[in-house]
Amino acid sequence: MSSRRQFLARAPLGVVVAVAACRGETRQGTSTPPAAPPPGSPTTFDGSPAAGPDVSPSTFAAAEKLVQVQLTDAERRMAADSWRQSMAPLLERRTGPRKMTLGPADAPATRWNPVLAPADTGPAHDRFVRSANDPGPLPANDEDIAFAPVVQLSRWIEQRKLTSERLTGIYLDRLQRFDPKLRCVITLTRDLALTQARQADQEIAAGKRRGPLHGIPWGGKDLLDTAGIPTTYGAEPFRNRVPSADAAVVRRLHDAGAVLVAKLSLGALALNDIWFGGQTMNPWLLEEGASGSSAGPGAATAAGLVGFSIGSETGGSIVSPSMRCGVNGLRPTYGRVPRTGAMTLCWSLDKLGPMTRSVEDTMLVFQAITGPDAGDLASVPSHLDYDANGAVSGLRVGYFPAWMKENPATDVDRAALETVRKVGMVPVEVTLPDWPFDSLNVILFSEGAAAFEELTLSHRIDQLKAQVPDAWPNQFREARFLSAVDFVQADRMRRRVAGEMARIFSQVDLLLVPSLRDEMLTITNFTGHPSLTMRAGFVEVSQARSDWAPDPKHPLPAFSPPRRVPHGVTLIGKLFDEGTLGRVGLVLERAFGVAGQRPPGF
Repeated sequence: MSSRRQFLARAPLGVVVAVAACRGETRQGTSTPPAAPPPGSPTTFDGSPAAGPDVSPSTFAAAEKLVQVQLTDAERRMAADSWRQSMAPLLERRTGPRKMTLGPADAPATRWNPVLAPADTGPAHDRFVRSANDPGPLPANDEDIAFAPVVQLSRWIEQRKLTSERLTGIYLDRLQRFDPKLRCVITLTRDLALTQARQADQEIAAGKRRGPLHGIPWGGKDLLDTAGIPTTYGAEPFRNRVPSADAAVVRRLHDAGAVLVAKLSLGALALNDIWFGGQTMNPWLLEEGASGSSAGPGAATAAGLVGFSIGSETGGSIVSPSMRCGVNGLRPTYGRVPRTGAMTLCWSLDKLGPMTRSVEDTMLVFQAITGPDAGDLASVPSHLDYDANGAVSGLRVGYFPAWMKENPATDVDRAALETVRKVGMVPVEVTLPDWPFDSLNVILFSEGAAAFEELTLSHRIDQLKAQVPDAWPNQFREARFLSAVDFVQADRMRRRVAGEMARIFSQVDLLLVPSLRDEMLTITNFTGHPSLTMRAGFVEVSQARSDWAPDPKHPLPAFSPPRRVPHGVTLIGKLFDEGTLGRVGLVLERAFGVAGQRPPGF
């Protein structure tokens, strides 16, 4: 803040004299103000040099419509008269003259912590017991090998029935053959993959096996930095961006011996499924997008083009493509997996997690990537307690009765709830207050607009392919007009909502919800709870589905007869309790009996 002295020096003489007279500080016949205020005079909120363009009461009258507040005529006049001294100078960071550039590593000083009580911190020790099933004989054809889950692939490699180099060659070939249909690959990492595969085979032959992911080919969503390999965020302005270091998750998978075969597509800047190369398509229904923003990981995993993939979620970007493409998506507890070297959309919301063809695969990958990293201030130490052979009988599974009776729930969701009973778990009805949960998204849009402020204000964001009202370019521009006060209130609301989730989880061990129920997608992304989305059956659709708002000029394809597509349910776990999600998911996967079905034509 500027000093009171600066304010007095700029103020009109008559005003100064009047102020001094009121204080009894003028001498008889003297009209000159004092050269300086008395020692110890405080600063004033309205004392900065005037900045910015002139504003008028009508400026405020128009702006009131954006934030839905109403001032009186007198209040507008006072605000207009003082704005250039009181509020406009606060924008100097980006308007100048002393502009200050904020880089990708400059995270906010305040951090979201989903933990409300010590009980929320998860298991007290580590335990990881994977299934000991015999993988059976190696299939005779490459297609059957490609679609096998990691639990089988890793055993075949361990037993020396399959080499990493052969498996890597199978996936590289499939990526090249099927990408023209799916548009899921941004960069094929052939040279790196073959080098890593040969190294894996040499190490395994020498008895130096690193673990279940050793020699397994994988694909990463192209917001994970890869040293010397483009990382484009799926966005035109970053097409030629080549980072110098690997993201923490990439580094951990390299250390686990996994083989990177491709950087996979994402909707530009992690929104939906359109990127600079086009739209990524659903392998089960090529007339519709794969959903986003982890579109490439969803499509490539479902089509058997990678052993597993890594996606990310801010507000549904693992859940939605997992649901659409019929794969398993594990969205970890906020803070469980470090985001160092990953594109930031929202500091307090972004999460990285595995997308796979079996539930246990998600746990194998999750174990390799979890744990804190110094580069991500939100990452935390935690323990994973997972036993593939553990019992689930008696576990309390919460559900919302009204949600099961209306869209987007289907007969598959209702049958899944019945399956919960059949395997010995106990369904428990739960409720939530009827609150405006979408109001939390003030935080999402504010953080996203802040993360890409320079891109927006420089108009380079205009290069993105999607320029519709519900795409980032428009929403980042609109977010400039969100109220800072409403941001703080949304943050306070977030804590209230976290308290409601703590109440629910005092009654149940986990939740089963329709995957795309808006309230739960919003709530759990903001409270940081983990989720596991898994295929539970199939439904028929008579029209293609889309992440984008309807466009009457470009109607979506219709089908007669309807098309058969996979449908998934989502399990929500307690904070840091991914082990229970995996254990329950494994039992339900066996009971559903649909995980092995493949998209036709792949």
